Amino acid sequence: MSDSSQFSFPHRTPVFTTVIVLVCFALFGWLALKIYAPHAYTVDKIEGVRTPAERQALFMEHHAKDQAEATTYGWVDQKAGVARIPVEEAIKLTAREHAKK
Repeated sequence: MSDSSQFSFPHRTPVFTTVIVLVCFALFGWLALKIYAPHAYTVDKIEGVRTPAERQALFMEHHAKDQAEATTYGWVDQKAGVARIPVEEAIKLTAREHAKK
């Protein structure tokens, strides 16, 4: 007969502990995601919120306006004598002014 007292199964404690630790990490990750992740996908459509296509069109409109203002002459405040000049011209004038000093 064989002596069954010498044969023992491996302890299940390391496996159980590993499973518990992994579950705790998963719960912590889920909780962090739930708390810190933005909830933009749950927000209802608000008046004034634009679609990506509308935002792109608005951006292009503003960009064209800014580009026109940066490359043309114009009055900012005519009564105060404040004018707008193209950026390239302003750079040349500033460089010329600093070269004199």
